[in-house]
Amino acid sequence: MAPPPAGDDVSASRVVLFDFDGVLLHGDAFHFFIRSRYARSWLRTLLVLPCLPWLLLQLPFSRRRAARTLVHVALFATGERRYQAQAQAFAVELVQHSRRFNRDALRQLRRHQQAGERVIVVTGCEQALVGGILEQLGLGDVELLASRLRPTWAGMRTGFHNVGANKLRALAGHGVTAWQLAYSDSLMDVPMLKPAAEPVLVNGTPKLCKKMDTALGRVVGRVEWR
Repeated sequence: MAPPPAGDDVSASRVVLFDFDGVLLHGDAFHFFIRSRYARSWLRTLLVLPCLPWLLLQLPFSRRRAARTLVHVALFATGERRYQAQAQAFAVELVQHSRRFNRDALRQLRRHQQAGERVIVVTGCEQALVGGILEQLGLGDVELLASRLRPTWAGMRTGFHNVGANKLRALAGHGVTAWQLAYSDSLMDVPMLKPAAEPVLVNGTPKLCKKMDTALGRVVGRVEWR
């Protein structure tokens, strides 16, 4: 992905943050990727069977732990280079199904770019996958802060998960300490939305809008994008 602008251009540019899943994409890209791994390999599906007691035990208490187990099985024995190649191939495939993308959101992102603003996609999706998708969409120049996997002897495993307060840590590590506008569809992004001068909720239901207003202590901006 492109490096941030240098020098005075950074301080002069308005910083605009976009979440990815649920904002630029209808749905969860990494979920689609993992689901495709199981759909294409009956062997991986069989490997889940010994994990079922653990999954059933964890599911009522932590959906995240259960999901992590499914990810680890899906990526078992998959090295870093192989994973990156698979993520890139899936990105190409996903972008071919253009109906999965929010055209209004993509148009708005490009408007911010054309206005000379600094656009950063800050997402819980995995780095190689979302980076490949943005490149296929012609947005390879957009700055990206994403989740990262880590290579192990057993294959790729979950590493830094860029959600919630971790998005603030990622932004700080990227040298970004203030932003004017932030788009999200999720309460999990309250930490990212709260510091924004203009927080915007994308396609929020009335119930979600009310919860977001309460969490932020003010009325959040709203957009209906398709």
